[in-house]
Amino acid sequence: VQLQASGGGLVQAGGSLRLSCVASGRIHRFSSMGWYRQAPGHQRELVAGITNGGYTNYADSVKGRFTISRDNAKNTVYLQMNSLKPEDTGVYYCNARKVVVSAILDYWGQGTLVTVSS
Repeated sequence: VQLQASGGGLVQAGGSLRLSCVASGRIHRFSSMGWYRQAPGHQRELVAGITNGGYTNYADSVKGRFTISRDNAKNTVYLQMNSLKPEDTGVYYCNARKVVVSAILDYWGQGTLVTVSS
């Protein structure tokens, strides 16, 4: 499985970006997909996730500003980020998770850098 993330860049505070993650295979095979971010000096954290059934969850810090969605026909997951803040700066990683009987399998994209200037 290969995940190709794109859409990062430099944006001013208050601006918007849309991240895309294209999977090499059909994403409906995965139990869930999500976006994580890692800021300098911090651990990687979950930003938003979406299950195969369409259930979404968000980090408290992005609720109301970010929206995760998926297009199964395009094997793509999106993260729409609005009202960006400097603290949203970090490398954003796409994740695909498959839950099998005895294990959880995680697949990661290469990351895309988001920089929000104040």
